[in-house]
Amino acid sequence: MASVLGDEIDILAKARRSLPGEYVPADDEPYMGEAQLDYFRRLLLEWKKSILSASAGTLQSLQDGPLREPDLNDRASSETDWSIELRTRDRQRKLIAKIDSAMRRIDEGDYGFCEVTGEPIGLGRLIARPIATMTVEAQEAHERREKISRDI
Repeated sequence: MASVLGDEIDILAKARRSLPGEYVPADDEPYMGEAQLDYFRRLLLEWKKSILSASAGTLQSLQDGPLREPDLNDRASSETDWSIELRTRDRQRKLIAKIDSAMRRIDEGDYGFCEVTGEPIGLGRLIARPIATMTVEAQEAHERREKISRDI
């Protein structure tokens, strides 16, 4: 799980680096003004493009790779590797749906505001997690409620 999250962070960092220009949203400008929305729109599109590119590489590897290893241990190892890779791609498929949802929120004018409280999510959180839909406080409360309902 940690390496999957690490891969996700690496892909997002790569998307950030590929954005043209040096602009980074700052607190001293209007919150979710045109420049910030444009930045997040471009970041989300680049992130999605990076994920789709990685997925295409996985698909090509699956098509090119050997279907059966002669040695049982090699076969088990290969199957485990493919299983992890496919789970990672499934997680990224779900991430693409969240990116698309964030893009819709930008278009509708709701991006950057908590879906629970309506308060600004904050630039730091959005830069770290552009698909965030809740403030840190609302997210923590949500996770506490989830944990309590699981423990019952």
